[in-house]
Amino acid sequence: MTKFVLAILLGIASLGAAADKIDDQIVNVSAEDRDMNLAIGRARRTLDKFLALYREPPEGAINFKLKVMLSDDNGVEHFWFIPFKEIKGGFAGVLANDPSIVNSVTAGQVYAFKREQITDWGYELNGKQIGSFTVCVLFKTMPKEEVARYKQDHGFVCEN
Repeated sequence: MTKFVLAILLGIASLGAAADKIDDQIVNVSAEDRDMNLAIGRARRTLDKFLALYREPPEGAINFKLKVMLSDDNGVEHFWFIPFKEIKGGFAGVLANDPSIVNSVTAGQVYAFKREQITDWGYELNGKQIGSFTVCVLFKTMPKEEVARYKQDHGFVCEN
């Protein structure tokens, strides 16, 4: 069975989060997972709106990020890029997560990628995580106490 590998959070260390906050974890998800594919579709449909906010951020908006699907001979993995910028032909950003499957990339390095590779987006607005649709899908199968901790520590607000 083909699987996605998703970093649940957003490269916490790269954002300077406190040591006592719950940290990133890797979660394997089937490529056929309906909820995950719906979340990716939603992120892609709303990407232009997100990019407009990124270009002219509202007061209190920080930590804009993109989740990007990368692959090599070892498989497919989804990573957060924080920060990122628009470049001719796509985007470039700093890989915020340590790879688990894809061995051709390294956390902390800058990589270029295309719009078609983007699978999620997010940012903070006055302490609340906006977007991060794929993370919210992962919350559905995680222990309630763990989800509560992520929401408390990192401000995730998920719509049902």
